[in-house]
Amino acid sequence: MRACAAQAAGVLALSVNGCARLQTPGADFAAEAVAPPSAPREFRGAWIASVANIDWPSRPGLSSSEQMAEAVALLDCAQSLHLNAVVLQVRPAADALYVSALEPWSEYLTGIQGQPPEPFYDPLAFWVAQAHRRGIELHAWFNPFRARHSSAKSPLSETHFARRYPDAAPGYGELLWLDPGNALAVEQSLAVIADVARRYDVDGVHIDDYFYPYPIEVPGSAARLEFPDETSWQAYLASGGKLGRDDWRRDNVNRFVEQLYRTVRSIKPWLKIGISPFGLGRPERRPVGITGFSQYDQIYADVELWLERGWLDYLAPQLYWPINQPAQAFGVLHDYWLQQNPRGRHIWPGLFTSQISAAQKSWPADEIIAQIALARSQSGSGDRGHIHFSMVALAQNRQDIATRLAASTYAEAALIPATPWLALAAPPMPQLVAAGVRLVDVKFSAGSEVSLLAIWRRYGREWRFATQAAAQTVIDLSSDAQLGAISEVVVSLVNRVGEEGPRQTLRVGSL
Repeated sequence: MRACAAQAAGVLALSVNGCARLQTPGADFAAEAVAPPSAPREFRGAWIASVANIDWPSRPGLSSSEQMAEAVALLDCAQSLHLNAVVLQVRPAADALYVSALEPWSEYLTGIQGQPPEPFYDPLAFWVAQAHRRGIELHAWFNPFRARHSSAKSPLSETHFARRYPDAAPGYGELLWLDPGNALAVEQSLAVIADVARRYDVDGVHIDDYFYPYPIEVPGSAARLEFPDETSWQAYLASGGKLGRDDWRRDNVNRFVEQLYRTVRSIKPWLKIGISPFGLGRPERRPVGITGFSQYDQIYADVELWLERGWLDYLAPQLYWPINQPAQAFGVLHDYWLQQNPRGRHIWPGLFTSQISAAQKSWPADEIIAQIALARSQSGSGDRGHIHFSMVALAQNRQDIATRLAASTYAEAALIPATPWLALAAPPMPQLVAAGVRLVDVKFSAGSEVSLLAIWRRYGREWRFATQAAAQTVIDLSSDAQLGAISEVVVSLVNRVGEEGPRQTLRVGSL
């Protein structure tokens, strides 16, 4: 896979001038004291889709070493761009891109469902370790109800849920679908997500917009193919259910979302839970002039209710339209979701970055850059964020999008906005110890739930900000000469919900 242009051009995390002599915090310091500013905050993510080999792996049947090399290249690209999160698809269709006793290996890895990678390794464990080494969060992305994608080629494994419980996973067009009204299907999806939350050191769990399937139109007719859930519907009525069929379907999805939130929260109280729905809200609530597909009526997703009840930690609505498309205007829709948020959850829109291409109808790279700027202006400075769909567009540097983002929009590192409603102890103050002319040792108590070091470096009156994985407890102060002499290093610890602890300062005198 071709290296990300930002990485190839050497746009990397800031290092600091090697001509420096470290002093203890109490040493004489003649320069005027200037406190470092607040850390910049923004969720900068990218989806990495495995379905149909959109992002990773680039094709089925690669060797394990080739899969790992592609993963490393994508994460190096993300790091060079100052992205701080990736959202990796680990369950595209009731299958697994990780070691699972519940579902078979995905065919998008090896070309054959149920066949493990060779030589054997655990892809998700590898991705988590590599992401964390770079100070990047990894959110595990699950398709909650799709059981077979139209791109699938290999036969279903004998252990696949649809083979074991065909009545709970009916066919719909070219798809197989876990019936949200069937208790076994719902239990399967919840168990799969809980299993990953328990066994892997992921930073979040994430579900997409596939609840009930998007409707299929009947050829030659205005009608749409009805989802085949008659069995579960009749069972509901026989049990005394009183809801109409559409409300019953919405209730099935609502109860799944609530159960998902409560289940994951009980396993790891600090784990972030994200949902990425279709970008248009309920028709009766939409701003004037906004029209289009109703997920509330067609795929039975009552997203506004989930925000009202607080059944998620971040919402990433797929706002896959240009700023100047009146019926689905990006800025109007982003502002709409910000207004539907009484509990103050994070709203980090999905950007259609992959619409940048060589095709005639390609978006210009300027559209994505402008959308980021607009979203920043609409959100509070402490809770900005967005997610690119998908990583491949950045890795391929389409229309120089990666180069331009690295040079301006993402020129500075950023912390992910804090999620203070999640339970986690505040980080301690670090101890900074000079470890030679160019190195600072960062020490903190063992057992602290610390994920990052937040690092400020001062040149005269100018501060430069960077982050570093907490496992890397040595800060290298080698630097570009044009930055001048470094005079101070300030470090704080950041925990896994983004809360920053007290800062510690180490003063530096020029040689």
